[in-house]
Amino acid sequence: MKGTPGSGFAEVNGASLYYETLGAGEPLVLLHAGIADRRMWDGQFEAFAERHRVVRYDRRGFGRSPVTDGPYYHHEDLRGLLDSLGIERASLVGCSMGGGAAIDFALRHPERIRALVLVGSAVSGAESEEPPPKEWEELVGADEAGDLERVSELEVRIWVDGPYRDPEELDPALRDLVREMNLIALQSEASGLGEDRPADPPAAERLDEIQAPTLVVVGELDRPEIVARSESLARSVPRAQKIVVEGTAHVPNMEKPSEFNRVVLEFLAGVGT
Repeated sequence: MKGTPGSGFAEVNGASLYYETLGAGEPLVLLHAGIADRRMWDGQFEAFAERHRVVRYDRRGFGRSPVTDGPYYHHEDLRGLLDSLGIERASLVGCSMGGGAAIDFALRHPERIRALVLVGSAVSGAESEEPPPKEWEELVGADEAGDLERVSELEVRIWVDGPYRDPEELDPALRDLVREMNLIALQSEASGLGEDRPADPPAAERLDEIQAPTLVVVGELDRPEIVARSESLARSVPRAQKIVVEGTAHVPNMEKPSEFNRVVLEFLAGVGT
């Protein structure tokens, strides 16, 4: 039973983080990508709440969580949110930047992790030798000109369309939502407030320390550096398995929610307590 949805603002480390929660059972926390906010999980929130107590939230400067000044660590904001909600141990589903935060959190608080699902995940400290996307120079120019709407569109092309598809091949409503979510984050970044500090030591040097059961998910059409990083994650994390979602790029959960939900719920059902 999903129960009554809840929402609010958690006061965490000097920030006010907007969250939504639904369902009962083993806690499951959804961490959004850097081009999105909690709404990227619209296709998962209710489905996952059939079996779990699901929490999704906006990190500071994204969605409904205001940007705040001063340094912070995303993974410590997550710890504060869990504490405020009385959650001692949870499974984490993180996409891109959210996956990077989930990894950093798991390395610092391993006793609080039941399982990890890492979707096109970032890894703190990881480097890539891949060339920049073809849109890069135009994106830099638009950013220098203060044209954040153009920047957002170009980032949608880089990440949502991916390097192998034209914009016309995707659902325009999906592209519009990501463009809208990303624009909020770009405006927050342009304010100059806040300093998202990197994990130290970085996770790239410590992946073999992760003991939680881990599912690595990557879109078949994601950028080459993300595909390569996902392969490295699957090799480096001791209890990892990997799946590829065909015909999708950086946000496979938004492009193919039914397939994504089935795979993730099956994985979580097989994780022991």
